[in-house]
Amino acid sequence: MKRWNGWGDEKNNLAFELSSTSKNYIENIIGTSNPLAEISLEEAIKKVPKTRAPKHRLISTDPETRLRHCRGQSVPDWLATHSGDFEAFPDGVAFPETSSDVQALLQFAEKENLTVIPYGGGTSVCGHINPECSELPIITVSLTKMNKLIDFDQKSQIATFGAGTLGPDVEQQLSEYGYTLGHFPQSWELSTVGGWVASRSSGQQSLRYGRIEKMFAGGTVETLQGTLDIPTYPASSAGPDVREMILGSEGRIGIITEVKMRVVKIAEQENFYVAFFPSWQAGMEATREIAQDGIQLSMMRLSNAVETASHLKLAGHDTAVKYLEKYLALRGNSKNKTMFTFGVTGSKAQCKSALNITKSFISKHQGVYIGTSLGKHWQHSRFRSPYLRHGLWDAGIIVDTMETCLDWSSVPKAVEAMEADIAKALVDQNEQVHVFTHLSHFYGQGCSVYTTFLFRMDDNYAKTKQRWQKLKAAGALAIVAHGGTISHQHGVGKDHALYLPAEKGELGIKAIKELCEVFDPSQRMNPGKLV
Repeated sequence: MKRWNGWGDEKNNLAFELSSTSKNYIENIIGTSNPLAEISLEEAIKKVPKTRAPKHRLISTDPETRLRHCRGQSVPDWLATHSGDFEAFPDGVAFPETSSDVQALLQFAEKENLTVIPYGGGTSVCGHINPECSELPIITVSLTKMNKLIDFDQKSQIATFGAGTLGPDVEQQLSEYGYTLGHFPQSWELSTVGGWVASRSSGQQSLRYGRIEKMFAGGTVETLQGTLDIPTYPASSAGPDVREMILGSEGRIGIITEVKMRVVKIAEQENFYVAFFPSWQAGMEATREIAQDGIQLSMMRLSNAVETASHLKLAGHDTAVKYLEKYLALRGNSKNKTMFTFGVTGSKAQCKSALNITKSFISKHQGVYIGTSLGKHWQHSRFRSPYLRHGLWDAGIIVDTMETCLDWSSVPKAVEAMEADIAKALVDQNEQVHVFTHLSHFYGQGCSVYTTFLFRMDDNYAKTKQRWQKLKAAGALAIVAHGGTISHQHGVGKDHALYLPAEKGELGIKAIKELCEVFDPSQRMNPGKLV
């Protein structure tokens, strides 16, 4: 069973306790901190109010079930589940098994005047699945039981999944045929294929496999106006693409029940490598040139100097890092070095060619190629970062991220502004914030900027939330000021909705609202999210 107030599984919890070296490193930057007292599961269940939901064969009103479906994984969600200040709960949780079940639930919601929230893996970090205080009963619809490979057209390479299928189950079921979807967001272990579509997700190896919009070929969406079937076409010029109406719709239009995904054969070979550039500028120039030249890599990640230093310090391999530092110093890459991680996936011939070309770009920009040792470490721990939140939390430290995507010409100043504005957001409280950045998803036009910040808990939950709100606003305003999207891969939800008009414009927001109203004139589908 999933952990009720954090990340991971309750029986196989991989939460990391901070090593003394790691804790000392962070505390030397932001100061010592103390964790806040936490509410127990038993105490939390007692806070669940009496249900207002009418009876239905698919709806559970069990208090613990409702508790486990009331929040996601954002910082406000963690503050709520640890403090007990939940604000609102769903009145019931439905567990449909078919698209027909979902349509029946929607018609029931219309008849009984209920609010409906779709629920996939519960991994949202911007408030997608949170119920809001409402006079209407709230029903959360969990797609947990719709988790199978329904059909596989191997000749067309189209696989149809139930929308509630988790990432590992997607890959396991496809691997039996020798295929992969290749979509690996950091939440991969706990997030669902339907959720990826609804939030416009991007996987770590999007450079090879593409973002979710490239993979999403069609499917079924149950709406209050009936069933929307989206057929699969390799391409079409027949007017606006209905798929695009569903991608990123975040439950406002309807509930995605089946997704038809474009899959590919599992590659013959895959390896991950690391190199170090002497500066952030050199690294940005090299990665831009690699992306614009179309080198066939599967992923790239460029950490700035602060993130590089932080990751090496927090890695927990002090002796190995010491020798690495000495070697890099001898090669002229020391104080301002930036770490470049990249993946090569394909046939043996493709991989050999891509690696050699990439190494030439590394040399051109005075980089030092290290090989696969650190690359294997990244591959092994690629989904572990969310678990690190527990170790930090237990030490009284909160970690969160801001992410955007910009044109190359805007990236350097945007990174500088995001980091500076977040770092000084708590100066009125004399609080230090540890901030660092990496570039993660690369395009010829630009790249994704992913900024992480660590800060101390205050002496109570309300003040701690206020700290987070200041930091979040500082980062978001910097993004908007430099023309970035408010989200490259996490969606909008509630936390980013305030900043969406800057991106879409007044007319664009009006069009999105009216599209939602076509399918949901009574506005009972996930209200308060997106727009």
